[in-house]
Amino acid sequence: MRKKLGLQGIAGVLLVVVSVALLTYHDPLVGAAVMILLAGLALIAKGFISSMMGMFGM
Repeated sequence: MRKKLGLQGIAGVLLVVVSVALLTYHDPLVGAAVMILLAGLALIAKGFISSMMGMFGM
């Protein structure tokens, strides 16, 4: 995982996880909504990257 993301990427993922955990601890409903939002953004990014890789023939 470190080779693919790098130290900054791992730190970013940890920061997102900690911030969502704090938000969920404070208000579970809002925390769930944020997790759904992040999952949707991840799916959009994956689709975008897949289509760009397909355009380049990879």
